[in-house]
Amino acid sequence: MFPRNILSNILNKSLMTLNFKKEPETLYEPIEYMFGIGGKHLRPLLCLTSFNLFSDNITDDIVYPALALEIFHEFTLVHDDIMDKSDTRRNQPTVHAKWGDNTAILSGDAMSILAYRYLALCPKDKLQAALKLFTDTAMGVCEGQQKDMDYEDQAFITMDEYMDMVGQKTGVLLACSAAMGAVLAGAGEEKVKGLYEFGYQTGLAFQIADDYLDTFGDQKIFGKPIGGDIANNKKSWLLVECTHRAKTADRKDELNALLALGDDERERKIEAVRQMYIDLGVRESAEEAILECHAKALKALEDAGFDEEQTATMTAFAEQLIHREK
Repeated sequence: MFPRNILSNILNKSLMTLNFKKEPETLYEPIEYMFGIGGKHLRPLLCLTSFNLFSDNITDDIVYPALALEIFHEFTLVHDDIMDKSDTRRNQPTVHAKWGDNTAILSGDAMSILAYRYLALCPKDKLQAALKLFTDTAMGVCEGQQKDMDYEDQAFITMDEYMDMVGQKTGVLLACSAAMGAVLAGAGEEKVKGLYEFGYQTGLAFQIADDYLDTFGDQKIFGKPIGGDIANNKKSWLLVECTHRAKTADRKDELNALLALGDDERERKIEAVRQMYIDLGVRESAEEAILECHAKALKALEDAGFDEEQTATMTAFAEQLIHREK
């Protein structure tokens, strides 16, 4: 198996070959912009890492479907930023902030179509399985995003509802990325399922970590304003857990009063809710939840019968996702 830096080099060189200098410029320039402002490229890297568990023969028809995962992911970010009314991503203006909602919607649509174009370049004998996995994932992401928007209008959701929602919004795409590599390598069903569950649980840990960093991270490192979830009353893992604990601790009215504060008291609201997270043990519980999902991810590898070297490779990948600052 190749070390991570070799796989990253393969991926980065492939990303550099993406050419979005086409007409109309107003459609493609935002796409080029999204790829130009950085990103961790976790999903295509996970796909290549998974493939490499079974084969070192990383050719273009393996890299292209990996790129499809990244293009699709970037598309979801463009549309998410519109729906969340986010003006900053990776410390840069979002696409809709620069070009307006209409252009952002259309450029995002184009990205989703381009993702399928690159996926179709995979080995012909793997296309049907790859297409089913990818399409099921894309629908799951849309369903999760709709649930996320639906929950904005609900005063209360359960933790099970939250985990189901983020499982679709975030978990399934990382699950797809891990399973896609195995599918392209021709791995057996048990290994594909094991990697899917590994990716899904890692995705849950990743999302909880993202919620955590939105409140307790460093803005310069995290890439967007800290406290945005609190300011927008977003149903993050921390807020869902805090809602339950505030009721038990007879602090429900206090939390509701804080959530009712407007933009003119944004900083006070963020600081007060953050302190409540600390007081009620929500911060520590979030850290524990991340580790619990990580443990489930590793258990999936064990149950699927991966050997020591394969397990070590995937464990290292997952740990870099959950022990992060951005």
